[in-house]
Amino acid sequence: MPFKFSLPAVATLALAVVASPAVLAKPFKWSGSSDIQTMDIHSQNSALGNGIHAAVYESLVMFNSRTLRVEPLLATSWQPVSPMQMRFKLRQGVKFSDGSPMTADDVVYSLQRAMSKTSTYAIYTQGMDRIAKVDGETIDIFLKNPNPVLLNQLTELRVMSKAWAEKNNAVEPKDIKAKDETYSHRNAMGTGPFVLKEWVPDQKIVFAANPGWWNAGKAEGNVTEITYLPIKSEATRIAALLSGEVDMVRDTSIQDLGRIKANPNLKVMEMVENRTVYLAMDQFRDELPGGNIKGKNPLKDLRVRKALYQAIDGATLQRVTMRGMSKPTGAMVSPLVNGWTDAVDKRLPYDPNAAKELLAQAGYSDGFEVDFACSNNAIVQDEQLCQAITAMWSRIGVKAKLRTMPAVSYYPMAQRHEASIALLSWGVPTFDALYTLQSLTRTKTTGGDGNYNLGRYSNERMDYIVDRVKTETDLPVRNRLLTEGLQLQNDTVAHIPLHNQMLAWAMKKNVELVQRPDNRIDWRLIKVN
Repeated sequence: MPFKFSLPAVATLALAVVASPAVLAKPFKWSGSSDIQTMDIHSQNSALGNGIHAAVYESLVMFNSRTLRVEPLLATSWQPVSPMQMRFKLRQGVKFSDGSPMTADDVVYSLQRAMSKTSTYAIYTQGMDRIAKVDGETIDIFLKNPNPVLLNQLTELRVMSKAWAEKNNAVEPKDIKAKDETYSHRNAMGTGPFVLKEWVPDQKIVFAANPGWWNAGKAEGNVTEITYLPIKSEATRIAALLSGEVDMVRDTSIQDLGRIKANPNLKVMEMVENRTVYLAMDQFRDELPGGNIKGKNPLKDLRVRKALYQAIDGATLQRVTMRGMSKPTGAMVSPLVNGWTDAVDKRLPYDPNAAKELLAQAGYSDGFEVDFACSNNAIVQDEQLCQAITAMWSRIGVKAKLRTMPAVSYYPMAQRHEASIALLSWGVPTFDALYTLQSLTRTKTTGGDGNYNLGRYSNERMDYIVDRVKTETDLPVRNRLLTEGLQLQNDTVAHIPLHNQMLAWAMKKNVELVQRPDNRIDWRLIKVN
């Protein structure tokens, strides 16, 4: 059921996740298909990075891993002073892992850092005007307009030591598009349950328990060291689990699920992920690089985009390529996201004959050639999906020139708008459709508007809807606008949605953790028995 949001009232909840001290502390090793791009908490907004950063850095508020409701973390309570001013009381006695106290100045600095030019976290700061220190334990967030999802956004804005950043010349976030490195790119120092011991890119990340963590000894978990091993090869990744080298694999290969489930020493946790896999198309350039159509961009034509959509057999992708581990969708958000409805989830029908007719109407009876970029270790079955889609398009005369690359180089390339068509996925950490509409379909301007609109789609009505939703506090009106925006994306084929991913976490039977639909591991809750 979609979540409903209202203006936050006074919150004085205590942390819900507390338990008796751990029986026995143990190390925990896990693996995934790709590495993070940076340790800088404001440099690259990615699901894997944000989840891993949360081991070291904490935010003012967080989503409870079991209920997905917002609860206190570094803030203990919050209260609106006015529709454009929210006051937060900060948890006292919190220290960074170097022993220095966390102060209101650190929180103000961190939120301002997230708003800086080189940050890609502006989508979470949208609506914020300025941050002010009230006293040593209180800060105010001043808004440009009322913001009904402020708390949801704050779950992804983590706190960094101002003194540490200044000392290490890391006041501004690393520009992820540039090759230069800042100290905060490879180093980390926060208030969280773990500290960064070592990061060898594409090999391993090692975290050790933070003995000075403010909640030490009270959390459910018993893990004192966490090691992450990025292993691109599916076979090697699963072999590491079967041999006992790792305790858990998050990106479990679909073809290995059967034998993992049959292994008496292993178990699999599954659920639909709050993540949509889709295709972005360049609707900006007047001529596509690498294509055979000169002086025109076929992707600017709605009929062409519909043709590409209707040439994709979603049922076959689900059955054959994904082996049932996906949920075909016509919406750009999952059912967990506020604004989703059954109606916007309806896909255009698979119909290659109709696709050919649309191409003919658009003047491309003989089809055309187009660049098609794809990651090969970031999305479940990504390369296989792209190969299957390429074959489907060939049946209507569209020759997609497929090129694949690892995530670490793929995403910066895509953000530089160097792909005509790109396979991407989009999660919604705020569980509200504004996050998707603003990032993917709003005309690219500044801040969070169109910050991941890689096809540079632009529509006046969409811009109006997004800007209105940012500040609309009448929830029925706001929800109707969200749904209208999602439907407009469908009607104009701003992107081609494919499916919602299924999560499959495979692990040893002695591992206990909470599976979340945002594919995050809650580091405080891991138990190795």
